[in-house]
Amino acid sequence: MASEVEDGVPVHEEFFLCGGVETQIIKCGPWTNLFDKQGVSKPKHLIFVIPGNPGLSPFYVPFAKALYSLVKGHFPVWIISHAGFCLTPKDKKILTAPQEPNAQEIEDIYGLNGQIEHKIAFLRAHVPKDVKLIFIGHSVGSYIALHVMNRAPELPVVHTFLLFPTIERMSESPNGKFATPFLCRFRYMLYAASYLIFKPCPEMIKSFIVQKVLEKMSFKSELRLTDLLQPFCLAY
Repeated sequence: MASEVEDGVPVHEEFFLCGGVETQIIKCGPWTNLFDKQGVSKPKHLIFVIPGNPGLSPFYVPFAKALYSLVKGHFPVWIISHAGFCLTPKDKKILTAPQEPNAQEIEDIYGLNGQIEHKIAFLRAHVPKDVKLIFIGHSVGSYIALHVMNRAPELPVVHTFLLFPTIERMSESPNGKFATPFLCRFRYMLYAASYLIFKPCPEMIKSFIVQKVLEKMSFKSELRLTDLLQPFCLAY
């Protein structure tokens, strides 16, 4: 994925308020606001990547760049972060959607049901109805993609690709019946621990911790990943 073509792929990082929560969108391609008819011609299709867990969009930048190169730049590739997985940096501003000025907050947006509604709210506010959607869901992102299509049939989805999908009723399996109650309770322990330990930490210390962990994974990113230590990100 380190070809010269991919290195030349334009990448935009933008932040929106969606369902009352700051949301990061990474866009491969020259398109930003699809409702703006000025400038470049609006694309006919949009490739929309719904992450797995962790739902941090920078993890998918190499994949999005390679995909954008393979389609020869005809379609933009957008990656959405899950709700609660990012905070807007001080040098960035939160963009608004004129199509949805009075967007309501989503109940339990950090839960699975809320994450599904979060994606629907974003697509309705930021993608015109005449732009066809191609979903790529990874892991639990596959589950979210299927439920987005079920709950919002008006969205013009023409293809859906499920990568390593998590779509079965795992909580009803023998291991799931044991693990699900434990993990649900453990989620709140992570909230408390992250607030007490990571929330007060300076950005430099959090960056060092994340960098060391990612070095063990042989992962490099051109975008910041310290949001991995945010309370709701750890507990999701």
